[in-house]
Amino acid sequence: MTIELGGQIVNIDAGELVGYQVDGHQYIHQKGSPGWRNSDTEMFPIIGPTSEAGFQVETPKDVAIQDQHGLLRELDYRLISETETEAIFKKTYKANTPVQNSKHPEKSNKKFLFWTYDFEFEKKFTLSENGLEIAFTISAERDSPFMLGYHPAFNLVTANPVVIAEENAITLPQVLAVGNRAFKVIGYEEVILKDKNELRIKTEGFGNFMLWTEVPNMICIEPITFYPYDVDQRNLHDGFQYLSEEKKTFKVNITVIN
Repeated sequence: MTIELGGQIVNIDAGELVGYQVDGHQYIHQKGSPGWRNSDTEMFPIIGPTSEAGFQVETPKDVAIQDQHGLLRELDYRLISETETEAIFKKTYKANTPVQNSKHPEKSNKKFLFWTYDFEFEKKFTLSENGLEIAFTISAERDSPFMLGYHPAFNLVTANPVVIAEENAITLPQVLAVGNRAFKVIGYEEVILKDKNELRIKTEGFGNFMLWTEVPNMICIEPITFYPYDVDQRNLHDGFQYLSEEKKTFKVNITVIN
């Protein structure tokens, strides 16, 4: 699926952002290139690893079985609607339904995952003159616990890209040195990726980022509600937010600024 406006072209594959071109330049990491097998994904209802906790996460209702970054990525999106400049996708989950774990058996001994709450998860792409907005709406019962992270991968084409968070300039070697824990950028709703051009990633509702890569040709700039590597995996529930109403929306705006 493609949505277009002016010199902007957005390519979407079953809800995954696989391309964002502006005036012919591709900003999204391409599948098949070194670094990662995806272009984007979501982390929900938890962020972070669970292996050292026996893949168990405490919730107010009961213990849930979750693999790294949650089970949302194991569900399929349904296309709800589309126009020339907008596309809406949704995933739906019924509490305690077993979901096949794609990490089993190579990286996990849990064949099935489950969560203890119903939820609907909507992903909405909107293209405007101000760039690309991706909005995530969580619908569930009030006081449902969750963490949310968005995990897009951006293409790098220069030798010395930098991520700017206000007065902080984070280099690629710094991100590579942290490894799988990801470089934490806490307390920011906006960063700028300086590569061939400058790309602004501005968020609403997340409050933090983490940065990850293992190669010099891409970087994941991930808005997150919680940085999971500051706590013991057995206490991952300490990072939960709770829905104050039955629906909440988080936004990510991606804009080329030069």
